[in-house]
Amino acid sequence: MGIMRMGYAHVRVTDMTEAKNHYASTLGLYETLEDTSPEGNKRVFYKGWDEWDHHSVVLEEGGVGVVKYGWKVENEADIEAIEKKAQTFGLTVERMAKGENPEVGDGIRFSTTSDHVFEVYHSQTAIGTEVGTHNPDPFPRHLVGVGVPALDHSLITCEDPKLMERLLMEVFDFYATERVQTSLDDDHDLVGTWLTSNNQIHQLAVIGGPQGKLHHFAFRLDDWSEVGHAADLLTMDDVSVDVTPTRHGITRGVTTYFFDPSGNRNEVFAGGYLAFPDRPTNVWTVDQLGQGIFYHARELNERFTSVLT
Repeated sequence: MGIMRMGYAHVRVTDMTEAKNHYASTLGLYETLEDTSPEGNKRVFYKGWDEWDHHSVVLEEGGVGVVKYGWKVENEADIEAIEKKAQTFGLTVERMAKGENPEVGDGIRFSTTSDHVFEVYHSQTAIGTEVGTHNPDPFPRHLVGVGVPALDHSLITCEDPKLMERLLMEVFDFYATERVQTSLDDDHDLVGTWLTSNNQIHQLAVIGGPQGKLHHFAFRLDDWSEVGHAADLLTMDDVSVDVTPTRHGITRGVTTYFFDPSGNRNEVFAGGYLAFPDRPTNVWTVDQLGQGIFYHARELNERFTSVLT
């Protein structure tokens, strides 16, 4: 299978105390480790209640934006296979030793054509889910805040989405579920692309913009009611909300966007159709982008398109 999922998003925050209050108390992530990076920055590691690996979110003090993404592969041999494909694509790949990232095994690391750092690994210390695997309850009885169960996906920007899409297809064996194009003509430009390797509607989306930037990273919820409940809790905690609950045309998912105290955009996301590699790719033309992003309002707000970290 190769890439199974986005294993972790490692982001920078300006104030760790404020960030911990947001990610632990409001979103309900579980802290699994606090340490200091080799560069001397404070780091905190988190997991959701339905994730079994040691961490899926890493916060590092010292700025904003994404440091790197971790991608977990199904088999150890997948690492070498992806390494070869990345080198064939023209990327410079370095080996990553066990322990360079706490609780993460050997792997590879490379910078993408979008100037984002990707790490590919096979093993991470398993902690287990909050409900266990033996006759498990559907959810923990004492969730904190929103109680997000897991990391879901991310959206990044780069100057050449078409090249980045090709990288993700040729190196990661991703396929595109949705695209935004300037037209339906053969000579169209690609404005954005939503990609996955499995049935998840998207694991990574890429839109045109500055190199190396983060638009948002998202946490999974089950349905509309949980998205609405999350929005209520965000307001109770005075979180800066970017977009109140609505539906995407692209992916059909339901969503609310908000900012962490450092200005990194977060999302809680639910729904979307099941993806399959043989399913035709949905294509949106750029003149319908407003409806594609916010199906009900049918227009983008300036903040959503301009605020990146």
